[in-house]
Amino acid sequence: MRSKKLVLIEGIPGCGKTTTTQLVHEILTEMNITSQLFLEGNLEHPADYDGVAFFKKDECDELLSTHEKFKDLLSNLMIKQGNDYFLEYRKIKNEYGSDFPDELLHTVFKHDIYELSLDQNRKLITERWKKFADRALNGTDTFVFDGCFIQNPVTIGMIKYDAKKEDVIGYVYELATIVERLNPLLIYVDQNDLDHSFRKAVKERPKEWSEGFIEYYTNQGYGKKQNYKGLEGTLQVLKARGELEEEIFKGLNINKIKVDNSSYNKNDYKQDLEGILSQYFKQTN
Repeated sequence: MRSKKLVLIEGIPGCGKTTTTQLVHEILTEMNITSQLFLEGNLEHPADYDGVAFFKKDECDELLSTHEKFKDLLSNLMIKQGNDYFLEYRKIKNEYGSDFPDELLHTVFKHDIYELSLDQNRKLITERWKKFADRALNGTDTFVFDGCFIQNPVTIGMIKYDAKKEDVIGYVYELATIVERLNPLLIYVDQNDLDHSFRKAVKERPKEWSEGFIEYYTNQGYGKKQNYKGLEGTLQVLKARGELEEEIFKGLNINKIKVDNSSYNKNDYKQDLEGILSQYFKQTN
């Protein structure tokens, strides 16, 4: 029996991915399985990049020359890998505050790994996942990831760039091939009423979240091409995203299961997850 090293939680925004991820981590702890939990936005994510900018050497040189005042700071914080440079700008902003001004942050953000072309993004992200898989395979912990396996490729591929469907699907399948040796389990959180679940999320979350989300989903890529506007337009994009993710899910050749979180009953839902995880881990690693 191969060791089980990775549990992936996916689903449409508002479905309960984060709650599911936290419950999975909690259940694994109760099962005496050592796991590491990584939610969306974790700046220490071992397989993804969040708040990280990428520069080729000439781009790095231009940044340093344009922002001479911060040359020493930036030079010391750049992470060099071969001829490439990475800057963990969100960590830096958190640490340095006003010493890392918004003007500089805006310039750096243009090089965020999720602002790059789809091809560049895919190259960097798949390399990151390969390095993670190497480390995880040699370790003893199980990793629990929230929404970076299907969601991120679909978001940058479909939502941001309206890329060809086969390119988006191929991106996810490449990640699946990379992590196959970790014997992963994909848990896809389903809702029987996407409209209701997303409107619920909009009502419960901060206004800044919903405004940013709606702007992202309607002002670029797929949403812009379809001329979708506002909340109603965002729901149309989400429905199209759900259809694409359904196609991706069906084609994945890894351990996978859908869970219904439509009732939002946490106790019953946890019991369902306990059954899934018990089955998955029933044999000794």
